[in-house]
Amino acid sequence: MTTPLTIAELYALPALVPLWPTVGEALGLAESTTYQLAAENRLPFEVVRLGRRRKVRTVDLQRYLGLMPDTTEAAQP
Repeated sequence: MTTPLTIAELYALPALVPLWPTVGEALGLAESTTYQLAAENRLPFEVVRLGRRRKVRTVDLQRYLGLMPDTTEAAQP
């Protein structure tokens, strides 16, 4: 079992973070579960493949965790 990242650790992350361990730990998931969900496209954000590595945009992870406002909706007048 992994220990989820603290809010301070989440805010200190670079623009792209590795699927494992960073994203998995932030979500409190085991390594195998993290990779399985990514393989099944069941994570709530895009996983970017860079060669053999899988990365997630930090802003997407932070938004999912409620640490940033969701700005994907068009502004209402």
